[in-house]
Amino acid sequence: MENSLEEPPQLSTRSGALVLKSISLFLTANRNSKSSLPDNSKTKQKRKVMSNKDAKCPPRIYEMAKRDTHFLKNEIIALYKIYRRLVGMKRPIPRSEKAAGGVNVSLMGKPTIAQEGIDRSVFRELLHNTFDLITEDMLMDRIFCVWDKSNAGLLTLETWFSGLSTFLKGTINEKLEFCFHVYDLNSDGYVTKDEMFQLLRNCLIKQPQDEDPDEGAKDLAEIVMRKLDKDKDGKISLEDYQSSILEEPLLLEAFGRCLPDERACNTFLSTMRA
Repeated sequence: MENSLEEPPQLSTRSGALVLKSISLFLTANRNSKSSLPDNSKTKQKRKVMSNKDAKCPPRIYEMAKRDTHFLKNEIIALYKIYRRLVGMKRPIPRSEKAAGGVNVSLMGKPTIAQEGIDRSVFRELLHNTFDLITEDMLMDRIFCVWDKSNAGLLTLETWFSGLSTFLKGTINEKLEFCFHVYDLNSDGYVTKDEMFQLLRNCLIKQPQDEDPDEGAKDLAEIVMRKLDKDKDGKISLEDYQSSILEEPLLLEAFGRCLPDERACNTFLSTMRA
């Protein structure tokens, strides 16, 4: 069944840049205020911040992030504040929500509580402007879907922290599992030759003189299949992929870029730690 809600339009480049600029200024302002306030003012300022419900990370979320991610205390607090800023961005209300007076309506006709989270357009701008991750639409959509483990159509606090933990501080095993799930387009546990072809044909630069531009993608998919298919069953399992990446780490993003580079990650982390 098709989703009756319309996907919100993407933010303009200018809007996305302003959002990320405000986040940067927000973190910088917090850092500067801590260094410039006298001791007694610091205590008052801390009380003021902690009294703001949007500035204080809920204990349940904090304990979850502390237990299930690689982040430190100050990083968890900073990421929570960034999340609140991103969630606060307004998006157009779909016609189906307007018809219900701004309230979501379930299939049974009963009103439901709209879930809070980061939508696809804001997520796309975050990856573009903060992590300099510019990739094909198919991969961008798959990255969002893998982050959105609950299939909510929005990134909740839990999926925000878990996704960023892999992006910023993930182990090689966490990153290769993430990439594998991105490349597994139908989420059946395997990357098939057809899925490889779909991924690779978007990565290759087509030359005007090519009679059949897809032929190169087919040939490359054949070569990569022989390289990664360890058990020779005609498809790549997570075990096949894991074994291949541990042998040759450069194959991690063989079917398209879906992770930020180390420089972008270090820059982002240093902003939170300062």
